[in-house]
Amino acid sequence: MKKILAVLVVCAFVFGGAVASYAKELKLGYVDLDKVFEEYYKTKDAYRSMDSKLKGKEAERKKMVDEVRRLKDELELLSDKGKEEKQNAIDEKIAALNEFDNKAKDELKKERIESIRTISGEIDAVIQDYGKGQGFDLILASRSLVFGKDEFDVTDAVVKILNAKAPAGSAQAAGKGKQ
Repeated sequence: MKKILAVLVVCAFVFGGAVASYAKELKLGYVDLDKVFEEYYKTKDAYRSMDSKLKGKEAERKKMVDEVRRLKDELELLSDKGKEEKQNAIDEKIAALNEFDNKAKDELKKERIESIRTISGEIDAVIQDYGKGQGFDLILASRSLVFGKDEFDVTDAVVKILNAKAPAGSAQAAGKGKQ
């Protein structure tokens, strides 16, 4: 019985030492996905595009609101019979305005979600390729880390790879001189 116990103890030390030495040879890294997402030129371009569309929708909405206000001002000057017709026109304009608001919100929300999905997929692919190309065994998202040494942070390398393909008219290319 003592011989079996001694053999088990020796095996545990040998096996434990092998696992510990293997663990020391692992190439590990982590990446700040939020930072990568925000610094990726396609994210900046998507934000700029959505902001432009939002301003366009706001301008359209302002025209519709101004039309409703104009009709309400005219309503005050009409007789009772004319007021009823004008009120119907106002109600139709308000309904159209509400429909426009809902449609615009839905369109912008869908575009935002699709942009995030596309950009996140591209980021994931670059991280996968980077990890394989650099011989990493594991790259973690920094959100799940409590602590990580800076030497294991591959965020800047991933951002650099992503932004290396930035076309001349992109937000990243426009900001290259500022960095």
